[in-house]
This record gives sequence, structure tokens and C-alpha cells, in this order.
Amino acid sequence: MPGHKMGKGFSSEFIENLVKFDITEIPGTDNLHFPCGIIKEAEDLAAKAFGSEKTYFLVNGSSCGIHASIMSVLMPGDKILVTRDCHRSVIGGMMMAGANPVYINTEFDSFFGIPTILKHEILEKALKDNPDVKAVIITRPNYYGICSDIEQIAKTTHSHGKILIVDEAHGAHLKFNKTLPVSAIEAGADICIQSAHKTLPAFTQGAYLHVKSNIVDIERIEFYLRLLQTTSPSYIIMASLDIAREVMECFGEKLLEDLTENTEWIRDAVDKLGSFVPLKEDTIEEKQIDSSLIKRGSFTKKGLVEGRLMGKGLLDKTRLVLNTRNLGKTGYRVSQILREKFRIQVEMADMFNIVCICTISDSRKDFDSLYRALNKLSVDNESQVPDDNIIIQTINELPIPKQGVSLCDVGKCRGKSVILKESIGKASRDFIVPYPPGIPVICPGEIIMEETVDYIYKVIEWGGTINGIDKNFFVDIIE
Repeated sequence: MPGHKMGKGFSSEFIENLVKFDITEIPGTDNLHFPCGIIKEAEDLAAKAFGSEKTYFLVNGSSCGIHASIMSVLMPGDKILVTRDCHRSVIGGMMMAGANPVYINTEFDSFFGIPTILKHEILEKALKDNPDVKAVIITRPNYYGICSDIEQIAKTTHSHGKILIVDEAHGAHLKFNKTLPVSAIEAGADICIQSAHKTLPAFTQGAYLHVKSNIVDIERIEFYLRLLQTTSPSYIIMASLDIAREVMECFGEKLLEDLTENTEWIRDAVDKLGSFVPLKEDTIEEKQIDSSLIKRGSFTKKGLVEGRLMGKGLLDKTRLVLNTRNLGKTGYRVSQILREKFRIQVEMADMFNIVCICTISDSRKDFDSLYRALNKLSVDNESQVPDDNIIIQTINELPIPKQGVSLCDVGKCRGKSVILKESIGKASRDFIVPYPPGIPVICPGEIIMEETVDYIYKVIEWGGTINGIDKNFFVDIIE
């Protein structure tokens, strides 16, 4: 990302006149905080295109929309059900709202080492066990393109009289092609936040907040958006949001059809190489996994089957996820090789995978280049054997930490820096987050556990990046 892929998603006319869009609030240009002219018209057009009742342009990214949504729904002391694979902005929103999280885990794929779907049965139990929660917030799709059964989740949430907020940062494109998973707003979510800049031709920080609900206080959302968004919004970003809407509304169906043809092609082509395992909806067959991994006990056949996507969930076919285990390299290392040797930058890498955000701005030539690089990498790697040491604990296998200091009180506490290994048993003053994908392993106020420290050291050892820890392995704890 961004989804315009270095301008390929924009017309030459727009690019040539870009600086002319850098204006401010003057007569005729409207005001983002109190729109009544061209901005209101653009937001109304977006609401119609995305199927919402109200759509708001965000110039501070989806994070701002998530903050405003949580603060509008919750009062200090309120509880909210949160999937643990949430983005750090969700935690930030709860901190500002003075709210208390009740965490629930998603399912987990043991081969890819990634979070998958939220089962509605788990949600149902959590709602029964916590009848005092005010709302539910989930991430869907997740960074890997996995989509939980949002229609069932919406029904379950509403049957308990709760508000459903969906962080759909990675799914702004879903509405515009019927072969893709249904969008959250279409499926019954009350509030949905989308990062247009991730999957649509829009500038970085451009996002949408959609509302379609009779139980959400619109005035509170608008109040917090005015409070949180800059008073000098970028008209360049807002113009790109309007352009993205028009492009998708007019041409999205065909453009996404072409895109999914390309992603399906490269998944099948890469699958045949044997060195990478693409994430697909169907169960991974035994022949797709290097037999030496099974022989040496890294996985079991039983575990492979049980570890696949469970329950009703769908994959966003535009997202390309390639597992690197058979190559004997971490996703971090493969990402580095692609960047340094082939001038190809993937969106993110983790211990086991590389992830590519594919958009309508990517051409067949781009996919051909990626395939050639992966093929070359595969051929050059034929003599190497998968490294068992890569098999480490993954983020979803870590226990959810205990909250030592409430989120709303963390900001009032003094902190001090200590070496990471000396922080065990202490409450963290900040986020500790592998970035990307931005899913916290430790949130502010949570007790740092030995398992978490071991995980962090392993991620760094194998080439990952952890925000919240400095280069000397110091971390902030609460005194």
C-alpha cells in the first residue's frame, strides 16, 4: 500500500493538477467538520456507493475513525468485547474512552501461524458471560484477508442488544465485486471503518467511517470526529477519497474481476513451485507440505487438518499470502531478499509468511515480475533444507496477559525503562507491537510474561521489528 501503487491508480490529469487541490476552507470549498457543500455531496455519494446511511471522510486514517467510534459508543467504565487480534488503535480508543476490554480469541491456523476467524459460538458465550458489555469490535478482514462470518456475528451481537463495530481497514474494496466476501455494512454492522488508502486508489491517511444503524448516536460520532480530526484537513486526501469512490462505483466490478484473475493465477503458479504454500480456502493437502517437516515432527498430519480454517469463513481473493516454511526461510528473510535482489516490496512479513496487498492498480506485468522473482528464489534454494529452528511459538499461542493497571489509569502513572528480560512480572507502560501487522503482544497496563519476552526475542532474532522496545532492548514499565 497505498493502493494507488505509486500513482498508477490515478489519472494523469489528477496527478498533473495535484497541487491545485491543496487548498483550505474558503468560500465554496466547504468544511469537513460542518459539511454542507461539496464535502457533504461527496460523503453522500460515498454513502450511496458503499450502502451506508452516513459516510464520513477521514483524513487521519482508520485509526481516527476507530477512536471516534469507540468513544461515541462507550462511557468511562463501560466494557467492550474485543478480539485479541485487534489493531493498536482499538486499544488507544478504549484508553481515551476510559473503557475496559473483555478479550476473546479468534481461531488459529497452526501451519500458517496466523489468526483466522471469530466463531460466533465463542462470541455467543462471551456475550452471555459478560451481559454488561456495551459493544463488540472485531477486525475483519484481518491482515491475511481472512473474513469471519460477519452476517452471523451481526445477528449474534444484535440478539444481545449490543452495538457491532467492525475494523474493516483491509476491506474497502469488498462491496464492489459479488465474488468477494460481503462487506460489513451490507451484512449488518452498525459502524464500519475502512482504510481506503490500503486497497483503493486513495492517498495515505484517507479512510471512510460508515454508519448504518438505529442504535448508534450519530451526533456523538460527529462530535468526536470534530474533536479528533485535524482542523486543517487535506483536500488532496479528500479528493482522492472521492475519486476512489467514483472509480469503484463505475468500474470496480470489472477491475476487481481482472485483479482476482491475476491473484488466482499467481497462487496456482507459485503453488506448483513447491517452495511456497499459498493461503487458500481449501484444506492444505499432505502433498503441499515438504515431507521432511512431517518426518522430523515439526507438524503432524492430524495437526495439519485440525489447524486449518475452522467454521464458516471466507478469504479475500485479492490478498496474496505465501507461506515460506518449505523454503527453509522466514518470511522476514524472503521479504528482505525480494527487496534487495529484485526491487520488490511486499506489504508485510512475519515469521512464516509474506503478505502482498494486491489492488486494482497492479497490472499483470507486476504479477509476472513477482512470479519470476519467486521462481528464481525457489530454484536457487533447491539444495537447502527447511530449518526447524524457525518453528517457534506464535502470537496467538501466547496467553492473554493480565491487566495490572487499567487502561484509563496508565497515562497517570510514572514509568521507567528497564531491560526487557527484567520486565517480567511488571506492568507495561506502552504498547509492545510487532509492526506490521500492528497486533499488540502487550498493551499498556498489562503484565509482561516470560512467554511474551521469549517470543519478542525470537521475533527480533529472526529479523522482525517490534515497536515499543528500543535498540538496546529497553522497555517502559510502570513504577
